[in-house]
Amino acid sequence: MPNTSKPASKPAAKRAPAKSARRRSRESALQGLYQWLVSGEDIGVIDAHMREQDGFGKADAAHFDALLHGCVLEAADLDAVLARHVDRKTTELSPIEHAVLMIGAYELKHCMDVPYKVAINEAVELAKSFGGTDGHKYVNGVLDRAAIDLRPLEVQAARGGAR
Repeated sequence: MPNTSKPASKPAAKRAPAKSARRRSRESALQGLYQWLVSGEDIGVIDAHMREQDGFGKADAAHFDALLHGCVLEAADLDAVLARHVDRKTTELSPIEHAVLMIGAYELKHCMDVPYKVAINEAVELAKSFGGTDGHKYVNGVLDRAAIDLRPLEVQAARGGAR
């Protein structure tokens, strides 16, 4: 008797959601900061190199500028904020984790249009994509504590007024 049943259909493959322009700008800024931390190369050269990369046109260029140049200009201040919450000198962190933490701290400090939980989550996602196995957990913990310093009222309100 011939098999007349329909062949089993394959489940549709899930497509990853499209990356937002802000996510792309964070990724480009991370790559540029990594290059700066490792090589010490001129930030103008790094900036030009990042803009030449495939897909940069889909990034939020203004946010990329703010992150890359802001993190470099304020590196010492950002490291001082992070130093209160890391377990070693920031210079001893992996360059990826260091750059991710700088971006997260910069957004917490300056990008008030980005809710603090979003800034932390975006940094965690960068660490998952580019960092070591459990680096995202470390990034989450450090930035969660840094948020209390940088956005105390927002954190307090989100936690129901308890500190």
